[in-house]
Amino acid sequence: MGIVGKVAYKPVGVLLGIAAGGLAGLVFKQVWKRVSGDDDAPNATDEERGWGEVLAAAALQGAIFALVKAAVDRGGATGVKRLTGRWPT
Repeated sequence: MGIVGKVAYKPVGVLLGIAAGGLAGLVFKQVWKRVSGDDDAPNATDEERGWGEVLAAAALQGAIFALVKAAVDRGGATGVKRLTGRWPT
């Protein structure tokens, strides 16, 4: 993919990243609610929550964000290849 293709894909990638972040946030809230029975995940500075709960929430949130971002990025790249015949770099 030439420089024009890279530049053209960049805004698409940014928009996909924003969408992925929003989707991941929604997925994490639902998963946390089902796993813990609590509507809100703990903040790292929440004095009333233990280390285990705070770290478990952070690990789960990180895994979900990484999974959703990878899926959205891969889907975007696949879509670009279908449209242009070239894989974005």
